[in-house]
Amino acid sequence: MTETPRRRTQERRTQEQRRAETERRVLEAATALIAATGSRSVTLAQVGEAAGYSRGIVYHHFGSRERLIEAVLDRAQNLGLPDSADDGLGHLVAIVETYLQAVARRAPTTRAFLQLWMEAVAADPVVAPLFAERDEGFRRFLTDVVRRGIADGSVRSGVDPAAAATVLMALLRGTSLQLIATPPADDVSGIVREAVRTVRTAYLA
Repeated sequence: MTETPRRRTQERRTQEQRRAETERRVLEAATALIAATGSRSVTLAQVGEAAGYSRGIVYHHFGSRERLIEAVLDRAQNLGLPDSADDGLGHLVAIVETYLQAVARRAPTTRAFLQLWMEAVAADPVVAPLFAERDEGFRRFLTDVVRRGIADGSVRSGVDPAAAATVLMALLRGTSLQLIATPPADDVSGIVREAVRTVRTAYLA
């Protein structure tokens, strides 16, 4: 019997769905392991076992431990930050609020991100370069938002956009560590409000 185009399309879709499901399960298993113990002791065999697969399946989909860690980091970085707002200051406030609220949910992805960040601070040879590239991109993003705020008059003139971006990253990362610490903070909403107030007070025109 000749295979129909429709059947081939359905088979391809099924293969893509299986591949996506396998990658999702592997990433979730790797994320949970890294969130619990950091990445240094995590092996492809451990990830495969936790996901219900073999080490070979993990290697087939990601190629190496380094690429798997990079995929976990990319997934963990997705905090749903707003792309824009009515003005620059409003955008900064929305970024801070969204970022910290996402961290406060204490999802495994957030814990994994902070574990990896601490390894980067300790100059881990695998993780440090990944963060250097991504942190530079985030600083550029924040710098552009501050510049926009100065241009539209919502952020006070005289602010150094690059310096402000570095300070904002320090605020976000440092506060995140406090929110994710064990035991968790008693008044998460109060901490988020204080961080927002700090940003408004520091940069309001």
